[in-house]
Amino acid sequence: MSTIIKATAVAVAAGLGLVTLSACGGSDSGKDSADSKTVTLVSHDSWAVSKNVLKDFEKSSGYKVTVLKDGDAGEAVNKAILSKDNPQGDVLFGVDNTLLSRALDNGLFQPYEAKGLDQVGTEYQLDKGKHRVTPIDTGNICVNYDKKYFADHKLTPPASFDDLAKPAYKNLLVTENVSTSSPGLGFLLGSAAQYGDNGWQGYWKRLKANGVKVVDGWEQAYNEEFSGSAGGRKAGGDRPLVVSYASSPPAEAIYSDPQPKTAPTGVATGTCFRQTEFAGLLSNAKNEKGGKALLDFLIAKQFQQDMPLNMFVDPVTKDAALPADYAKYDVKVDSAKTMAPQKIADNRDAWVKTWTSLVLK
Repeated sequence: MSTIIKATAVAVAAGLGLVTLSACGGSDSGKDSADSKTVTLVSHDSWAVSKNVLKDFEKSSGYKVTVLKDGDAGEAVNKAILSKDNPQGDVLFGVDNTLLSRALDNGLFQPYEAKGLDQVGTEYQLDKGKHRVTPIDTGNICVNYDKKYFADHKLTPPASFDDLAKPAYKNLLVTENVSTSSPGLGFLLGSAAQYGDNGWQGYWKRLKANGVKVVDGWEQAYNEEFSGSAGGRKAGGDRPLVVSYASSPPAEAIYSDPQPKTAPTGVATGTCFRQTEFAGLLSNAKNEKGGKALLDFLIAKQFQQDMPLNMFVDPVTKDAALPADYAKYDVKVDSAKTMAPQKIADNRDAWVKTWTSLVLK
């Protein structure tokens, strides 16, 4: 996020009948005309949709969807900026609130008010009035904990940012490098929202003194270092706390065989930072009409209800219901930290540089 989806979900997507990729490699969008029947979606690597849902859109709209995956969200946005005069596709999906200002400041999108936008919660409409991007999904970056570890050690799991710096949790937390990882960056922004512009540095000094471990990305942190995940247990991970997502426990439980009554991992709900993903019609899209139809589809009820079990994210529309399996294990987060995109834009680079100096050196 930036991607909210977990690698666990990607690994089993094919077995669940999901479409994670319609096409890859170079786009032929340069050949498209305004009335082309192919519409190209550029996305980060975690795009997924059920086959029947995509087929329904293609049948009803008359457009064939081609998907071009361009790495993680940061990489996809950077590539889109560099190629904006001759874009690889028509719609870019996956730019999140940590990267939004960069995309908007570079004129990446043209305005379009998607049909059904009145069903999208106003708290997600960060470009309200200009409609350069459309909110598609939301989720929360949070510390996850290994329930078995804390039960075995008769230790109460942490519940807040403050708790993580306490001696009781020394050498238990693994997080991601903020310069290479979306959840890592989100966790930094959450701490800045919690402690303020001049307070988060002291907090990270305390975390460092308390033995926080930093790895490059989510995959390594969650599936290798974290003792609570299926991958982490197999790899011998010994950290019972990890920066991940509030939707990681549902993914962990749903992909267990047999499914447990409760998820084996929990969420420290006082450590969360809200992440929202957007899609937008690229400024020089070859197929504007098809791109607009695709944006309408992405916030339609059918797609919104399809997302949770595919990408493990929450819908942003008021009329979308969570699938039963997802809702069974869903973790409610009522007080996630947020930050205005412009504040992120004004501080992101300086904060990453300061964090690197404080934590990695």
